Amino acid sequence: MASVLQNIPADDSVLIRVTHANIKSFSADIRFSLQMTVEAVKEKLWKKCGTSVSSMCLELYDDTGAKISDLSDNTRPFGFYSPHDGYRLHVIDTDPSSVTSGGWLEDTSLVEKYTISEDAYDKRDGTFRKFKEKLACKNATDNEAKICDNYMEDLCAHIKVGDRCQVELGERRGVVKFVGQAETLAAGFWVGVQYDEPVGKHDGMVKGKRYFSCPPLHGGMVRPDKVKVGDYPERDPFEEEEI
Repeated sequence: MASVLQNIPADDSVLIRVTHANIKSFSADIRFSLQMTVEAVKEKLWKKCGTSVSSMCLELYDDTGAKISDLSDNTRPFGFYSPHDGYRLHVIDTDPSSVTSGGWLEDTSLVEKYTISEDAYDKRDGTFRKFKEKLACKNATDNEAKICDNYMEDLCAHIKVGDRCQVELGERRGVVKFVGQAETLAAGFWVGVQYDEPVGKHDGMVKGKRYFSCPPLHGGMVRPDKVKVGDYPERDPFEEEEI
């Protein structure tokens, strides 16, 4: 053994590509000292691929893919087998119960997924669901704080029931039928309009509460800032524009 070691330069090493029989996706370029014993090589590979030293068999292939030898003697130095840069070490795991067998390290479908019931998840703190619930409550509180009960009340000072009006978003014309707060809608003041044409959404009843009466699809509830009162006569549908 001493004569073999004397023939190997003390600082010599080789860069070897390593593959694994059970892990098809495993491929690594690892540098080994030629002074290392085969057992030390296996120790190094065990930390890389998970195959235990006692269950590991090594095959050495040259850069053309031809097999050079089996590294069957753990006591021999790696340099005894004359490896060169670019050669390949192939790991074979002989343990049928090894973590590398059966494809467990590559096929995630073989891994049993952790599941939890909806009730158990709801009882947990610090979950993403709890975070979303707190965020929703905060946003709702912030929105409610921004809209007070007298929101836009000042804009209703010049709007009264019976006024002719024009509503933005389509310049829809009609008659003011309601001015005030609407308990089934958001806080603040609203204006109920009976449109001249069926361009509305209801007949004056909103979410089960009647605020005024009008023909179906002629009613609308809008904010006061969208309503202009004044001389807005009903349009003649047969009126032709000037050319």
